[in-house]
Amino acid sequence: MSTTRPATPIIRELGRAEYEPTFAAMRAFTDARTPDTQDELWIVEHPPVFTLGLGADRAHVLAPHDVPVVQTDRGGEVTFHGPGQVVIYLLMDLRRNKPGGKLYARQFVAKIEQAVIDVLAAYNLAGERVAGAPGIYMADGPRKGAKIAALGLKVRGNGCTYHGVSLNVAMDLAPFTWINPCGYSGLATVDMRTMGVEAPLADVQQALARELVRQLATSDLGSTEPVTEQTN
Repeated sequence: MSTTRPATPIIRELGRAEYEPTFAAMRAFTDARTPDTQDELWIVEHPPVFTLGLGADRAHVLAPHDVPVVQTDRGGEVTFHGPGQVVIYLLMDLRRNKPGGKLYARQFVAKIEQAVIDVLAAYNLAGERVAGAPGIYMADGPRKGAKIAALGLKVRGNGCTYHGVSLNVAMDLAPFTWINPCGYSGLATVDMRTMGVEAPLADVQQALARELVRQLATSDLGSTEPVTEQTN
């Protein structure tokens, strides 16, 4: 079994894509991959959709209106995806991410969260972790404690992952009030625009993808420049 990554992850840009076909494609990719399959990051923007984690309580969907509600196999509770949000799916083999051994799920989550924190910092926004509540929250100011990024993963027994991370850039935030985000009643949700940052979605997509690649790079990699492929 290979314990080092054969190449830097491919970044695929899916554009705007419906959630359910993308979910099916992630599972199909993971089913078909071998120990030599190159890791991939998929950048996508979804039309409005609520997604439920494996342990989610449907009672946390308070008023779905006309937004589809989709059951998934990721961890976590209910969340919302919609236009103006960066979504990056991480199709990784964690066995390759630490020379001589596996990158454990907790380390993987910490690296993803750090990538979000660092991208927010580049836009002069302070994000932080909250113990026991995966994701990134505003660290200061009048919106302190509001959630700006969510994280939900599937890690199979063989160390292969899918699902990923979402960062709110410039969204209609109303649908977050139609649910208990991540299972927390009354949890405030913000985006970068609410925090005073006007940034093109494509710029934030690329910034987060590159920072994820940097965070996940291991010492046996010669280069951390990602290969980018456009899919549509």
